[in-house]
Amino acid sequence: MGSDRRAAAAARLLTRVFTALDVPLTFRLWDNRVTRVGARGESAFAIVVRSPAVLRRLLRKPTPARFGEAFIGSDIDIDGDLFAAMSAGNHVEHLRLPLRTRLAVLGRTLWL
Repeated sequence: MGSDRRAAAAARLLTRVFTALDVPLTFRLWDNRVTRVGARGESAFAIVVRSPAVLRRLLRKPTPARFGEAFIGSDIDIDGDLFAAMSAGNHVEHLRLPLRTRLAVLGRTLWL
């Protein structure tokens, strides 16, 4: 799958995973594609994802700890307000995905 198709698939997955989030999140993917998810409004930061493999790991289990590990390992970056990103992480921690969504995301991450 080409990079453009992977990024488009990634954007759809991000929307599906974070649609119920009560804060806005912005992701910038490896091809510079910007995807806004969660609540309406502008996010004070963007999560910069460096590769499909990184996003695959994050989407399989989207927890603040996984995002923190990816940040420390330089697999992702935070562009903007780091404190706002940490606050949003608390919201991500309380996000509960239905089993059907989790299974669909797991299956689709195989193609990223």
